[in-house]
Amino acid sequence: MRDFSVDHSALALNTATLGHNVEGAGAGWSPERTIDACASRGITGIVFWRREIGLRAHQIGQSVRAAGMSVVGLCRTPFLVGPLAPKGRQAVMDDFCASIDMAAALGAPVLTIVVGGVEPGTKGPRDSLALVADRVAEAAPYAAARGVKLALEPLNPVYGGNRSCLMTVRDAVDLCQQIDAPNLGIAVDVYHTWWDTSLGAELLRAGPERIFGFHLCDWLAETRDMLVDRGMMGDGVADLRAIRRDVEAAGYAGPCEVEVFSAETWWRRDPGEVLDVMMDRFRTCC
Repeated sequence: MRDFSVDHSALALNTATLGHNVEGAGAGWSPERTIDACASRGITGIVFWRREIGLRAHQIGQSVRAAGMSVVGLCRTPFLVGPLAPKGRQAVMDDFCASIDMAAALGAPVLTIVVGGVEPGTKGPRDSLALVADRVAEAAPYAAARGVKLALEPLNPVYGGNRSCLMTVRDAVDLCQQIDAPNLGIAVDVYHTWWDTSLGAELLRAGPERIFGFHLCDWLAETRDMLVDRGMMGDGVADLRAIRRDVEAAGYAGPCEVEVFSAETWWRRDPGEVLDVMMDRFRTCC
């Protein structure tokens, strides 16, 4: 395993840790202010959310690179299925392609896919996952032509109904193998996988060519809100080092992205303090 106690070059900020994924949350820092704060601390990677990029993808990407940093990824595609997805297949695909175009303009090598929940009128995940496979297979060549990798991110089963019918790394790897696009892989998020005792075996099945991202946070034993009460690394019950050991044993050696949704705790603190704590926990807990 890499030794993060002496080298934090793999650390990347997902701006959701500062509340930037939700309108009105956090301190409302601009992308440029966030870039400057990261650069001054030696944080070299950053992941943005579409809502904060708007029409300035190329400009913001240039600002990141001018600061000596890298855009690690972009969050995220629209939901592809389920009650929260755009209405109608064409609307889904149009927004899917727009998210790919934004990632390319930003210079983000990876676009995260959160697939959406169970399609209205169906029961269970199977029919919905079949729709996901169809839509991802159609979009994958479009993304490849623009130099963008697509990362399927399975979510914790508590989100199965409305946000993600893709709930296990096993099913994500199965979809990758079924679609068989070279630019399709998975993102592994501690929040969504810490409970999965088959994780190590499934990561080995994925292999280094299919693991496109690793996301860090923690699962609080007394979670108050399943969506926006994640823990900072070290504050919960996830075995962070064991999970990273499995990820790296499968061949992943890329950025480790801190993504903490925390409406009542971390989003209420000064963003500079959050970044400082994040760096310390990365060195000592991950």
